[in-house]
Amino acid sequence: MPTYQPIAQPSPSEVVAHMMQHDAFSQWLGIQILDIKEGYSKINLILREEMLNGFGVIHGGICFSLADSAFAFACNNRNNLSMALDTSINFTKPTFPGDVLTAEAKELHNGRSTGLYLITVTNQRNEQVALFKGTCFRTGKPLI
Repeated sequence: MPTYQPIAQPSPSEVVAHMMQHDAFSQWLGIQILDIKEGYSKINLILREEMLNGFGVIHGGICFSLADSAFAFACNNRNNLSMALDTSINFTKPTFPGDVLTAEAKELHNGRSTGLYLITVTNQRNEQVALFKGTCFRTGKPLI
């Protein structure tokens, strides 16, 4: 009689590596993966001159995008394809070229069909520059 062999599931790090391999925008931003755990991610990037807005500070979309990528990596790393339902961000400090931003995504709720995440973005002096909240919808489909 054959024995049952469960299908090995990819680890959270393997899922995020797959996501990064196919994520041209995160690659263009220069995102580096620092830490991945189930329902958690920590990533960073170095801000560049071409990210400046017309006011001489980094465009808010860059910080939002970093936080959004951290959100995506945290809510998808169980290999359950999850899409953003709602996001919001509060900017607390301006950022400048040369700053190193780190986004840390922490899971607040892991439901069957939704997840809630809080992402804190800090600069190289460990000063909070933004706070991002994201709610995702879980499709139930594997990512890889």
